[in-house]
Amino acid sequence: MILKSQVEWALHCCAILAGLPDGRYLSTKALAEFHGLPKEYLSKALQSLSQAGLVDTTLGPSGGYRLAKSPADLTFLEIVEAVEGRQRTFVCTNIRANNPCRPKGYCESSPCAVARIMWEADEAWREKLRGVKLSDLVGILSKEIPPELWKSSFEWALERAG
Repeated sequence: MILKSQVEWALHCCAILAGLPDGRYLSTKALAEFHGLPKEYLSKALQSLSQAGLVDTTLGPSGGYRLAKSPADLTFLEIVEAVEGRQRTFVCTNIRANNPCRPKGYCESSPCAVARIMWEADEAWREKLRGVKLSDLVGILSKEIPPELWKSSFEWALERAG
């Protein structure tokens, strides 16, 4: 399974937005500059987050994005599904029906073992992402990123936040 690069972008942007004080917004331009991404493509990922109700937006010179809920209430799965959609990652096309050895009139009415295993794996993956909050990521990053880089990154963002 390969996720769109916009999933990575959305997760990183949400991590930055998690540090904004109440009432402050960060523009697409600033988020794109911070991550070294094309603004036009990043805009699509941010719009997906907005349409899913995960970020709030405002227009104007101090406009931009901010989280619509607390990082402790926002899961990785919500962010991934906002960008990728909620459909299963495995689509069964029932190729077993093409088996030339099937007796005439034989009909399998239940999903095959391949589909069941893949769907179980998909649900396990989603369950893992459902259990990881954005606040968990912020906690991990605050420990892994050198303190001066952590501080300067948020100062940079706050200087550009409207």
